[in-house]
Amino acid sequence: MSEIIDFLNKNAGTLNVIFTGVVTVATAVYAALTWKLVNETRLMREVQTEPKLAVTLHSVDEAIHIVRLHFRNVGQGPALAVKFSARVEVGNEVSSALLDEFIKPNFFKTGLAYLGPGQERLSMYTQLNENHDAKLSTVLAFDVECTSVTGKKYKDTLVVDMSEYKGTHQLGKPHMYAIAQSLEKLQKDVYRLIGGSKRLKADVYSAEDRARERAEFDERVSEQQRSAGA
Repeated sequence: MSEIIDFLNKNAGTLNVIFTGVVTVATAVYAALTWKLVNETRLMREVQTEPKLAVTLHSVDEAIHIVRLHFRNVGQGPALAVKFSARVEVGNEVSSALLDEFIKPNFFKTGLAYLGPGQERLSMYTQLNENHDAKLSTVLAFDVECTSVTGKKYKDTLVVDMSEYKGTHQLGKPHMYAIAQSLEKLQKDVYRLIGGSKRLKADVYSAEDRARERAEFDERVSEQQRSAGA
């Protein structure tokens, strides 16, 4: 025990330096971890308030050849003061006419004051059975600017490549659309019945009809018995 004490007394300076170095390294590591945690928290908070706009091409339920653009905020934060600037990236005169069709809604000119998370706005539609090849060879670009609730500004370019829609087919009608049509037809039939424009045809079977039928049956039985007795 005394040897250990003597060793510590003789090397107290060296041990103090080593201990100080260990504490310094531990403090630096702790500071680095704290900075990383703070940075990740800041990024997480930014993601929770960050808007993100996306555009997709969809057909309407009634007909697959009628399509329109869906602009949706897929971010977790609302988009404020949204502005659009559209242009033809690849195409010709038909492509310019196609773009003019899509951007007929007024929000493309005035912008949007607010687009919440998950909300979307739709463009005007176009029919792909008209100038089919030229429309599907078109590439459109939409420059989008918006601001988050924290005041940070975002800029992005959304590209719509119409050729991605080539080879798309639809078998039958969408289920929800078919159900809606069936319910509408059922509603019209019920209205006609209630309104009297189309009455149900029904045969009424009364007690008198049953008595007459019973008497006729008994008469036939009696005739058969008389014939058998003769």
